[in-house]
Amino acid sequence: MKLLSFKKGIHPKEFKYFTCNKQTEVLSIPDEVCIPLQQHIGAPCNPIVEKGDEVKTGQIIGRSESFVSSPVHSTVTGKIKTIDSYLHPAGTKTQMIKIQRTGDDDWQLLDVPKNWQLASTDELKSIVNEAGIVGLGGAAFPTHIKLAPPEEKKIDSFILNGCECEPFLTSDHRAMLEMTDEVLDGMAIIMKVLGVKKGYIGIENNKPDAISQITRKIQKSDYNFTVIPLKVKYPQGAEKMLIEAVLKRKVPTGGLPMDVGVVVNNVGTAIAVANAVIDGKPLVERIVTVSGDGVTEPKNLMTRIGTSFQKLIDECGGLKEETTTVYMGGPMMGISQWDLSVPVVKATSGIVCRTDKSTNGTSYPCIQCGTCVSACPMFLLPTKLARYSEHKLLEEANKTGILNCVECGSCAFVCPSNIPLVQWIRIGKLKVGEMVRSKN
Repeated sequence: MKLLSFKKGIHPKEFKYFTCNKQTEVLSIPDEVCIPLQQHIGAPCNPIVEKGDEVKTGQIIGRSESFVSSPVHSTVTGKIKTIDSYLHPAGTKTQMIKIQRTGDDDWQLLDVPKNWQLASTDELKSIVNEAGIVGLGGAAFPTHIKLAPPEEKKIDSFILNGCECEPFLTSDHRAMLEMTDEVLDGMAIIMKVLGVKKGYIGIENNKPDAISQITRKIQKSDYNFTVIPLKVKYPQGAEKMLIEAVLKRKVPTGGLPMDVGVVVNNVGTAIAVANAVIDGKPLVERIVTVSGDGVTEPKNLMTRIGTSFQKLIDECGGLKEETTTVYMGGPMMGISQWDLSVPVVKATSGIVCRTDKSTNGTSYPCIQCGTCVSACPMFLLPTKLARYSEHKLLEEANKTGILNCVECGSCAFVCPSNIPLVQWIRIGKLKVGEMVRSKN
């Protein structure tokens, strides 16, 4: 069978062997959690609790009235210790709620239907919203918004993203093996809400066990889903690349998947939807891969949101002396960390610890080799966009398509001059976005 894929892209070393065969372990509940009020794309939440309040596991502690937002919940049963600004793994300080655990879980569950298959789509969307579910693949876009496309956007297909193309990360791989029923139930719920009949599960072929297990489960169920084995290539898991590979549809410049009749969700997101709709559990935990040659014993850990990175690393035997870098996420799109007291957030798919000393941080002039152009899956001109960003030529950057960059990091990965292309482009995107909004 010919494996499907997209044009261009790169082939970084996978490094999945650290944790791909390791069963997920449940990390002990921390004595203290720090819950950021900004864990999603959109408006940050406002605290709806005060210092000294007693809270239950699953209780909403932050909410926003903005449409593009998602509530946050207490992930332990305890007492509100402080509400203050703390360091976020994204690198900035943001308002967080620190909770001291006082005992075992006393759950505040969501009201759910006895049979979700008989529930209305509005009821299901409301549960997804109240559960605080966002995209767990890293983007953290509020899921209830994805499930409510405008009427003029006719959705005919749903794709479940099981690619996990980022090096080192295996949380989705393990979830597909260990929580297969939840994956498929969550996918079915999402498709019911969207009103679509065509469902596809895209999985890179470096996960043959997941492909085999999910295929067997589907065959024994009433679900009419199609498993699509995909060629291993980065960034296969990016929405636009995945849609191109599976359905041969090209999302238009500046457009969204719904513009071509498709909605894409991550495996972890589907599990969260199943947990919320079937069991009434809000999003309070997720699988985090702790991996790399810089940590003593790499593991996959089911972790409460708000747990410090340090606790996860300690559970894995601690950092090695020669460790040079710790990322939230993988090395391609992850964010370097300098303080391990930061909390796990909804978008924390992994903590990758490296001992790599090959890069000294020095960049050299562009030699016009075109390697970045050959790698870019969005057919952009990364070196030109980076130069426009560096010199604050925002109009030129906008006309050259900077907002279409998916920030996959392929250009910087292949650049022989070690130019921080994606970093410059990311800065340019922020500035161009501000410019465009000010004109509107």
